[in-house]
Amino acid sequence: MKTIKLKQVEHNIKIGKDCPYYEPNIKEDCLLELDGEIVGFYIKDVSKYSERLNLLLAVADKEFRGDNVPKSVMTRSDAIMESYKKTGDYKSDDSVQQYSTIIGSVAPRPHMRRPYPNISAVHRDKKAQTFIKAMWGACLEAEQIIKEITPKIYERQQELFADVKDEWKFGTMYTSSISNFNISAPFHRDTGNLTETVNIILTKRNNANGGCLNVPDYNLTFEQADNSMLVYPAWRNVHGVTPIKPIAENGYRNSLIFYPLKAFKGI
Repeated sequence: MKTIKLKQVEHNIKIGKDCPYYEPNIKEDCLLELDGEIVGFYIKDVSKYSERLNLLLAVADKEFRGDNVPKSVMTRSDAIMESYKKTGDYKSDDSVQQYSTIIGSVAPRPHMRRPYPNISAVHRDKKAQTFIKAMWGACLEAEQIIKEITPKIYERQQELFADVKDEWKFGTMYTSSISNFNISAPFHRDTGNLTETVNIILTKRNNANGGCLNVPDYNLTFEQADNSMLVYPAWRNVHGVTPIKPIAENGYRNSLIFYPLKAFKGI
């Protein structure tokens, strides 16, 4: 596996700005090195490392796109909102339907009158259990790939999770998971994440272009191909997702993400 040495570049990207289209320049398996340290990696096809993960991803993706999993519809798109005002439907010819689901631990949100941690309400939905089990299994399998490829990252994250109670863990070194369907996230940084950790981003897609992760600090755009896996310290840099455009009926891009929230450390 080749190594990409990350080099800081100047840019004028600000948090909250929509991510435009960038042609992917990371398309093959690689390690990511910053200041002499491996901080993450990209795998184009997880089946080369774990056929079990490949199968679990297929199950999770199918369940998530079906009716068994509760979802939050994303309405930040002007085209989607205009369609809703006119027809009462979130679908639009000028946009793609976007929705997401969070499972695992949910951090306290005092501004929403919930000053206590909790487990996602999705876990109480009996119909969603197949999805949750598939995601849990996928997380464990992906953790083992991290252990195989970057043992130092694995060991550090396990150490950081030593004082996180099992009840708040998703897998062994994550707290939470979000699945994003056709969501082109504006530029942001995962400030709620535990520092010195990595996220896992697994991708399922079919008949769709775009939906690639752009990291302007290093002028990198990851292809996020179907069945790909990106391990990256999302707390470190601003990043965004390029626009998603189906190229055939029912085309989509689905990202299945595992992340470690610092709110659960030591509670």
